[in-house]
Order: sequence, then structure tokens, then C-alpha cells
Amino acid sequence: TPIELIKGAVDGMAARGFGRIVNITSSSVKAPIDVLGLSNGARSGLTGFVAGVARTTKLASANVTINNLLPGVFDTDRIRATVAGQAAKTGKPVEDIVAARKNNIPARRLGTPAEFGAICAFLCSQHASYITGQNILPDGGAYPGTH
Repeated sequence: TPIELIKGAVDGMAARGFGRIVNITSSSVKAPIDVLGLSNGARSGLTGFVAGVARTTKLASANVTINNLLPGVFDTDRIRATVAGQAAKTGKPVEDIVAARKNNIPARRLGTPAEFGAICAFLCSQHASYITGQNILPDGGAYPGTH
């Protein structure tokens, strides 16, 4: 679906001389999560497609950018539901599960929705016109790799 949406939107953006697309995928693109096999593959496929199409002269020279946000753990309803499920399954207190997740993040906290929104807003702004085809990894330093 994201690929079809991109293909359907970019020509009009290029004709207007401006466009921003930000795909929200997952940090699993960089470090696959074992229980998300199909999701890992689909997200990686989207990432590869974006890398190719975003770097075409047709789009980049027309001020059309396409980037991916690969969020780590943010304090969202989905994470709260996941943690509640883990607590119910294991019998551990929610607070202990959240603390353990924070302990695996160098920033020692979860990201906030406001921080995520600010990153996305930046990528959609004129200020990010020289950033295209990139994977932005807001994760509090959790990803251990160099690229």
C-alpha cells in the first residue's frame, strides 16, 4: 500500500515543485525482531523501494523528498497495550517491564509522541529539503550499529 500511494502521489508533487513523504516503519528495518518475520520483510522491501525512487533526479531535483522514520520504543498506546499483555502473561508488574525496556535504551527513557512529531514535522519542512532517501532512527541510542 505505501508503494502504491507513493507512486500515485509523486508525479503531482514533482509537477508542483514540492513534496514530502515520510514513511513510518520500524527500527526492525535495522535490527529485525524475531517474532515479526513477515513484517520485517515488508518493511525492508519498502525501505529498498524508497532508497531507489527517492534518489531519482526527477524527484530530488523537483524538491520532492521521501524518507523513512524507523522509531524505537515510544510511549504510545500500542506500547502500553504490549506491556500490559506482557504483564498479564508473565505476572510481572507493568512498572518492572517498562523499567526493563528503559534499561535497554541508552537514553534510559521512552521517546515521547511530541518528539516523534517534531522529527516528522522537520522532515516535512523546507529545512529538510536536502534530506532524501534516508532512514531516520529515533531510538534513544538503542541501535548498536554504526550505520
